[in-house]
Amino acid sequence: MKPDFTIDADSLPALAAFVRVARHGSFTAAAAALAVSPSAVSQTIRQLEARLGVRLLQRTTRSVGLTEAGAALLARIEPALQEIGAATDDIRQQRDNPVGTLRLTTPNTAGAIVLRPLLAAFVSAYPGICVDVVTDDRFADLVAEGFDAGLRLGEALQRDMVAIPVTGPLRMVVAAAPAYLAQFGTPQTPSDLHAHACLQYRFGPHGSVYRWEFVEDGRTFTVDTHAALIANDKTLLHQAALDGVGLIYEFPHHIQAALDDGRLVTVLDRWLAPFDGFYLYYPGRALMPPKLRAFVDFLKAHAPVSAGTASR
Repeated sequence: MKPDFTIDADSLPALAAFVRVARHGSFTAAAAALAVSPSAVSQTIRQLEARLGVRLLQRTTRSVGLTEAGAALLARIEPALQEIGAATDDIRQQRDNPVGTLRLTTPNTAGAIVLRPLLAAFVSAYPGICVDVVTDDRFADLVAEGFDAGLRLGEALQRDMVAIPVTGPLRMVVAAAPAYLAQFGTPQTPSDLHAHACLQYRFGPHGSVYRWEFVEDGRTFTVDTHAALIANDKTLLHQAALDGVGLIYEFPHHIQAALDDGRLVTVLDRWLAPFDGFYLYYPGRALMPPKLRAFVDFLKAHAPVSAGTASR
C-alpha cells in the first residue's frame, strides 16, 4: 500500500523545524533559531505529525524528546537536509566566486577589437570560469544555441535583448597597396569601383558576400563592385591587398599596422561615415547567472567605451 504522504518542497520547512526541535530539545530554542514564535513551531510540528499519522515528539512541561518514529525519521532526513544546505551554500558562493562555462558568440572583428585585449585579464580575475568563445559571422540564436551572451553590431541586434555598447561608433575604410593604385589609378567616387578589382568577404562558407556601404548627404547606399577575389578568410584577403591584387573594404583595426607603415593607404574616406558599433547582448533575466554578471561588470569597467545598459 502506498503512503498517503509524500515529501515535497512544501514539506521542507516543517521537516527543518522538526530537526531543530529534536536537536535543541526545546520548542522555544528552535523558535529562536528559526526567528518565529514557539507557538508557530508547535503548530508546524502538529501539522507534520497529522500528515504522517504518527507522533514524532514526546512533550512534557519540562522537556521534549523523540519518539521511536521520530528518531527514525531524524536519522533519515537530517543528512538529506544537511546536503540541501551544503548545495545552497555552494550556490551562494558562486555569487561571490562565479564558476562554470561562459559561452559567447562573436564575429571575427568584435572578437579582435573587444575580446582579445580583455580575455587574459578576465580569466586571471575569475579562474573558476571557463570562457568558451565561438567566432562566427552568422547571426546566432543565443537561447536556442545555448549561448550566455554575444557581440554584434547595434544595427543587427534583436529587439528583446539587453544591450551594452562596448566600442562606440566605428568606421570602415577602403584601402589598397600603393603599387595597385599606381598601376590602376585611385578611385575618386564609389561608382569608380566598377572599374577596379575588389576583394570581397563572404560570411561563412555558404553565406552572403558583404556589401560595400557608403554615405552621401546622409543617405546610405551600396555599390556592386567587381570582385577579383571572394573569401571567408580575412587573413587571405588582407594578404591579397598587401600583394596589390585589389581594394579591400575593412575595419581599420584589422589592417592598422599596414596603414601605419604605408603598406596600405585609404581611399574614398569622405564617403565612409561612422556607424553604430559593437554591443554585448544577452536575454533579459530577473536573476542573471553569476558568471555572466561577472563578465558584464568586467566589460563595463574595461571596454573601450563607458558602457551603459539598455533594452533593445
